[in-house]
Amino acid sequence: MKAVVQRVREAGVSVAGEEIGAIGRGLVVLLAVERGDGEHEVTRMVRKIAGLRIFPDERGRMHHSVADIHGGVLAISQFTLAANLEKGFRPSFDQAEEPNRARMLFDAFCQRLRAEGLDLSTGRFGADMQVRLINDGPVTFSLSFSPGRAHPDS
Repeated sequence: MKAVVQRVREAGVSVAGEEIGAIGRGLVVLLAVERGDGEHEVTRMVRKIAGLRIFPDERGRMHHSVADIHGGVLAISQFTLAANLEKGFRPSFDQAEEPNRARMLFDAFCQRLRAEGLDLSTGRFGADMQVRLINDGPVTFSLSFSPGRAHPDS
């Protein structure tokens, strides 16, 4: 499972010219479900994203989580993060999970973020989406959790 997490001042997602999700200050999470991912990777990713302390305190140090600042999360399914670009010039998506299973795990990811008490907006799985955001900082992180590997700090 891979994610790109961006701290934003605001963000929104549209499909066919209609805005279907928006947040103010918070996080945009672009999430790719890869072959072999399961509930373990969903749990680890949710825990990591919900706990990331990347919002500044009164001294400007990254000390607060998105929950601490009462921010929102805009979650977007983005299978292209699973691309392999090592050979040639055309991406291979062999590592991307098949759509039905990817949708199930993306939905589980979103449900767990809501269970963490986070204000969540989403895109539309499988749709052609336009995402707008104002990156704050800019602050952007890339996260990757491989199936079955245990990490004590997750």
